[in-house]
Amino acid sequence: MILELAADTPWRPLAQAPLIVGIGGSTHAGSTSELLLRAVLTETARLGARTKLIAGPDAMLPLYAPNVSARDPLAHELIEALRICHGVVIASPGYHGSVSGMVKNALDYIEDLRTDTRPYLDGRAIGCIACAAGPQATGPVLAALRAIAHALRGWPTPLGIAATSYDGLFDANGVCTNDALAAQLKIMATQVFRFASSKSTPLLDAKS
Repeated sequence: MILELAADTPWRPLAQAPLIVGIGGSTHAGSTSELLLRAVLTETARLGARTKLIAGPDAMLPLYAPNVSARDPLAHELIEALRICHGVVIASPGYHGSVSGMVKNALDYIEDLRTDTRPYLDGRAIGCIACAAGPQATGPVLAALRAIAHALRGWPTPLGIAATSYDGLFDANGVCTNDALAAQLKIMATQVFRFASSKSTPLLDAKS
């Protein structure tokens, strides 16, 4: 369950397991990009993090409208999860050489955090994952995700992942079958978790 917090809620040093939020996938539930996202969150959970996944149908939000204050339940859940999280993992498929519209639209909702004490994704580790059928699309998508992370004042992890999906990267149980990629997913999870767990990473106080 995600706690609701006021935009001006103060923050304090980390006092419990960090919360890592995963955003991405595609309109197709169980897509490769979603499986990549799940794999990183699973590893951060193994390391001791709390996790929340917002992918597939849960990431299919109404078109972001900055001049409209009302938010539907899915958008509200996304905003509140990001407000209290310590780290974020974003996974996008490559659509026509860039980030998918669904993922970009979900990220646009972060504008609602602009007036928070910790605006946007300030001070949070952000793992970026690009997935496409070939290498030509993964590079621009990964670069775009990292640029978005910087624009949102986040800290992209040193490792960014560009995965090509034409070989079939996961088995029927969602386990990565590519040893090199599996190792990268674990490295990214470790980098996000360690940064999020540092004493300098803020944790928002819940309202009493």
